[in-house]
Amino acid sequence: MTPGASDADVRGLIERIFRERIGRIVATLARILGPDRLDLIEDVVQDALLKALRVWAYEGVPGNPSAWLIQVAKNRAMDALRRDRTLAAKELELIRWARAAQAARDMPADDELSDDRLRLMFICCHDALPREARVSLTLKTVGGFTVPEIARAFLADDTAIAQRLVRAKRRIQEERLEFELPPPALLPARLDSVLDVIYLLFNEGYSASSGEDLVRPDLVREAIRLAELLLEHASTRTPKVHALLALMLLQGARLSARTDAAGDLLLLAEQDRARWDLSMIQRGMAELAAAGSGDSMSAYHLEAGIAACHALAPSLAATDWRQIRWYYDELLAIAPSPVIALNRAVAIAHVDGPAAGLREVDAIANGQALANYYLLPATRGELLVRLGRLQEGAEAFRSALALVASLPERRFLERKLRDTE
Repeated sequence: MTPGASDADVRGLIERIFRERIGRIVATLARILGPDRLDLIEDVVQDALLKALRVWAYEGVPGNPSAWLIQVAKNRAMDALRRDRTLAAKELELIRWARAAQAARDMPADDELSDDRLRLMFICCHDALPREARVSLTLKTVGGFTVPEIARAFLADDTAIAQRLVRAKRRIQEERLEFELPPPALLPARLDSVLDVIYLLFNEGYSASSGEDLVRPDLVREAIRLAELLLEHASTRTPKVHALLALMLLQGARLSARTDAAGDLLLLAEQDRARWDLSMIQRGMAELAAAGSGDSMSAYHLEAGIAACHALAPSLAATDWRQIRWYYDELLAIAPSPVIALNRAVAIAHVDGPAAGLREVDAIANGQALANYYLLPATRGELLVRLGRLQEGAEAFRSALALVASLPERRFLERKLRDTE
């Protein structure tokens, strides 16, 4: 134990562990206790965090806080199982299973996924659940996402996501779904959902939906790590995984330049491109080349192409916006969404001028699909300002401010609003 930690230090450490390590802690406990006990695992992890708040300020922070939390949570889970008469008879079986699982983890077979978190992602992305339900469940259980973070990822409201999670868990119980890792030959059937989870994990790291920081580098690194692990496995080494990894590397290369010294958001035009990570760009381009080995074009391929256009451009003015618009045209054809349409409108504004871009944005706004998406009024405000319509631009920025929760994004919009005065 490390003595001398203040209450504030302990709270800060626990908050950081929850944000950065909770998914791995849950995955480790799922390996020990069984993935069919996810509700129990979530409960005992919360209990362990509360105990840490009470104990660490007095007894000191343990040398390995995550291991301490896992041990406390495991002990609470075992106590709960002992109290449950219907499960008491299975205690010895559970202990034997846990030991066997640990031994299997220590010496994984060549054709098995050895990473706890990645294994649990494939387990949670159960084929019997609707795709959005299994992705939401995995984000909550393995990613450690809150309901508002999941809602932001799906452009949905919190209540709808909470109900989706309840329905998914009820279906698991009613249909007695077996939560086990499928054999290697069946992993590809769940791969698309796992890639959805990894990309949403990355997106939350690249642009946090709330809090004081715009970026969460820990989530970006973890998403990239998980994609790299998929490429090590024969059953999941596909062009689509190469494309997603390329996309995340090329976007992640800009991470350190996305904010200034005060932590405020910087647009592409304001970023110091010398701060972009050249090694990540090179790795991303190599992965993009590897993604071309297949005979199909996924959304990840097209988005990686867009990211490559930005990564290779020496300046915003020198960016190949016509090529980017073409990529967005193709994206709308294979994976239509209002967010893609909004991004395409930005590209159109760079190619054909702000008036053309504004017409596209207004068409999206009329559909109400992005009514709670702050980037819609923020983009509209930017285009209105470029057209000299400052009062209308200010109104758009005020609308965006009413929707955003991230403090750096709020400060950015407030600065834009001041510039219109």
